[in-house]
Amino acid sequence: MANVTEGRNWQRDARKLPGGLYFVAVPIGNARDITLRALDVLAGADVLAAEDTRALRRLMELHGVALNGRQIRAYHEHNGEKIRPGLLAALSEGQSVAYASEAGTPLISDPGFDLARAASEAGAAVTAVPGASAVLAALNVAGLPTDRFFFAGFLPSSGAARRKALEELSSVAATLVFYESPRRVAAMLADARDALGADRPAAACRELTKKFEEVQRAPLGELADRLAETEPRGEFAVVIGRGAAQAESAEDIETALRQALETMSVRDAADVVAKGYGQKKRIVYQMALGLAKD
Repeated sequence: MANVTEGRNWQRDARKLPGGLYFVAVPIGNARDITLRALDVLAGADVLAAEDTRALRRLMELHGVALNGRQIRAYHEHNGEKIRPGLLAALSEGQSVAYASEAGTPLISDPGFDLARAASEAGAAVTAVPGASAVLAALNVAGLPTDRFFFAGFLPSSGAARRKALEELSSVAATLVFYESPRRVAAMLADARDALGADRPAAACRELTKKFEEVQRAPLGELADRLAETEPRGEFAVVIGRGAAQAESAEDIETALRQALETMSVRDAADVVAKGYGQKKRIVYQMALGLAKD
């Protein structure tokens, strides 16, 4: 079978890739979503590291990028502390280190942050090689406002912790984006419906860029009911629009809290304002605490 990228031999270039740490975005599904620059970096780096070594090896084989004797070092949340010193040592010697997430853009629900921080603190150059991202792909197809969005990643797996996290996000005046597994997506949507409101617009984006990609758009309550009646498969990105009333009143709530805090305690001010604006007292109380500190 011919290489996916035809017409070029992706062997290591005779020109040395400048030393430094390169965060290489890789496809989230469709292998053709790799960038030409990413292939250049993977071909030319002195050291290769990946959250999933098998996934990166398959991707390089598919595109005809030769290892040429290089090994791919595993770097993930369970071994990062052990592997990081070796990668930093390579950087200190002027070598180029390319790191790839299992899928998508490094550092987005990915263990690369500690490596990025350590490399920066050590004075190494850190370079982004941008490309595919499930967050941005979901925003592209969800049909919801993208002028302001908040990426919340994976919510806690336990119901109580998940509901608490959703309640804390209920006052965020932005489109919300989550990652979720097929085993938990129905429960997550049900909790989101209860915490954020059944009428809030939402989209469940499944298997983005893959053969069975599917996007379901509906009010949050309806979407929760749909997923509860099926056996979801594939990885999900869930996009939830901001609540109109909350978005419009956030500034008013802050103004009201500032005025109330001039004569009331934090608890009393939060209680009065929450009742006046029909908001959850705990959310308004957290806002009041922040304002009181300021």
